[in-house]
Amino acid sequence: MRTRTLTLAAASGAALLATAVLPTSVSGAAAPKSAQEGTVSAADLLAKVTSCSQISNGKYKTDDETSATVPVCGKNGAVFWKADMDIDCDGQVTGKCNGDTDPWFQDDTAFHQSDGKPLRADSLPYVVVPSASSIWKYSSSGIKGGGVVAVIYHNKVEYAVVGDTGPTKIIGEASYATANALGIDPDPETGGADSGVTYILFKNSQVSPIESHSAAVSLGQPLAKQFIQSN
Repeated sequence: MRTRTLTLAAASGAALLATAVLPTSVSGAAAPKSAQEGTVSAADLLAKVTSCSQISNGKYKTDDETSATVPVCGKNGAVFWKADMDIDCDGQVTGKCNGDTDPWFQDDTAFHQSDGKPLRADSLPYVVVPSASSIWKYSSSGIKGGGVVAVIYHNKVEYAVVGDTGPTKIIGEASYATANALGIDPDPETGGADSGVTYILFKNSQVSPIESHSAAVSLGQPLAKQFIQSN
């Protein structure tokens, strides 16, 4: 679970509304293929998030030293925000994610694999949501661990899961694997994207098991199509 206050961007300079569960036996151990994933285009998704109906009680910072400018917005079947991307390398210790590669490394994530182990940031695309606070409580919006997220950057779509929680006042963070698939430098210390990342979180969705990326894609595509039809 993320608790750091220093942020990576500073180092870089930078009606499927009901609960949806898709069981699978895929382990999710392999790194995801490079986005674009699926048949729903980034342009079609972005066309539905041009305006914001703010549901958060205030706005978030993208980094510890910036001002609060990012609201959480509500749409039919989803919430979304537009922010930067800091790199979360927390969870299982691997060659790419460990205390040597990431000064802020923690060997746990807020949500765990089906075997009880933390998630693996270098192979599983996941997104970090702000911990519950007076600004916004993600669970009150139908967002849960393992929920599906469409992450959009430079006209690419990557499906991820809600995998970790972060600071209560900062937004815009995803796993090493999410960044890597989108062509963003995944280095936990110096990588990330300063802006231009859109996160669309589908309400009441849940991938099972959470560690299966293929399940996230299979569930994400129809949710994305439904989102476009409903907004």
